Amino acid sequence: MVAPAVNLYDFQKKWLADKSRFKLGTITRQGGKSFMVSLEAVDDVVETGDLWVLLSAGERQSKELIEKVKTHTEAYQIAASDIEEDFFHDTQTKQLTIRYPNGGRIIGLPANPDTARGFTGNVILDEFAFHKDSDKIWKALFPTISRGFKLRVVSTPQGKKNKFYTLATGKNNFSKHFVDIYRAVKDGVPFDIDELKEGIDDDEAWEQEYLLKFLDEATAFLTYELISSCETEGLAEEINFEDFDGSLFNTPIVGAIYIGIDIGRKKDRTVIYILEQIGDVFVTRAIIILNKTKFSTQREFIWEVILRLKAARVCIDETGIGAQLAEETADRFGIYRVEPVTFTSTVKNDLATRTLRVFQDRLIRIPISQVLRNDLHSIKKTTTAAGNIRFDAERTKDGHADRFWGLSLALMASEKGVEPQCILI
Repeated sequence: MVAPAVNLYDFQKKWLADKSRFKLGTITRQGGKSFMVSLEAVDDVVETGDLWVLLSAGERQSKELIEKVKTHTEAYQIAASDIEEDFFHDTQTKQLTIRYPNGGRIIGLPANPDTARGFTGNVILDEFAFHKDSDKIWKALFPTISRGFKLRVVSTPQGKKNKFYTLATGKNNFSKHFVDIYRAVKDGVPFDIDELKEGIDDDEAWEQEYLLKFLDEATAFLTYELISSCETEGLAEEINFEDFDGSLFNTPIVGAIYIGIDIGRKKDRTVIYILEQIGDVFVTRAIIILNKTKFSTQREFIWEVILRLKAARVCIDETGIGAQLAEETADRFGIYRVEPVTFTSTVKNDLATRTLRVFQDRLIRIPISQVLRNDLHSIKKTTTAAGNIRFDAERTKDGHADRFWGLSLALMASEKGVEPQCILI
């Protein structure tokens, strides 16, 4: 085995020593699982010259995993090829390949049923719980390893409605490895458990991400499965206001722009969620976060965004601290163009129900982002003792479902469509 770029932890050594044909790892976030499985692939390909296919949740994750492969390959001091970029079967799916002198290859791809079907060789499913259409991927994938090849599945849990859950908890012939944060620390991973638990400030997220519990999604308004079904490669992830460079204003726009603005100041952040409607589908164009930003700065920036993007309509939160900013923005652009929205129980029910319907109909495209995914999933629908419906979420360090409400407001803005005679001034 190659001398790795860093020392291995005991659970990583145990994984590499396990030569089972089918292996599954349920492993804590940032526990080194991608490093571990990529090292195993390099060890094997150098020894056997076989093909390894590494399927990741998205293009960015695929690139990161192949970079780890490159690091291990360099530790071997073998004159393997640099990372080659190509397109899988002439599609828009980017394929990353490293070739070895003995004829072996390691290929990295974003996972979907088509890429899972295209090879015969060993396979790694990295963060499999986060793969879109994981059941379809599994059905397409399994025949590719039929002729004695190896299969490795690793992930952190994400609810129960995905193939990783059934593999990790079911009776099957997988050799299973379980490494929660306590096992990782025992084996030497330098986590500060108390600091992380306090920092995440969310009991459900802590149990899932670090204690590796498969949480029941019966109380979730938007399930992880529903959210991931609308995730799409290539969309811009959220950006902090301080890092905004203006490139958004130079992006070609072909459809109507709708903007939802959830206002915050000290406890909660302001989220500007920008959608472009193309046909019947709403595509996320930007999610801009303003954290503890003065209202005067928020107003100036919001007005610039509305003007520069020629927004068709805007719905802006006027609840509590947002009242003045919403009123001034409506006065500036007109009540049709900018609609102030007060978050009453009835309005929140309308907003949430519309958002659920759009996700169920697969008419929304969102970026692949764990922060966004958890934010959307955090909304819970409950019924009070008096029989009233409530929609709310726990407040965490990442917000108070601010992205969910920003997105919901943008969808509300689209309800009245575009009024051609309304001209921004």
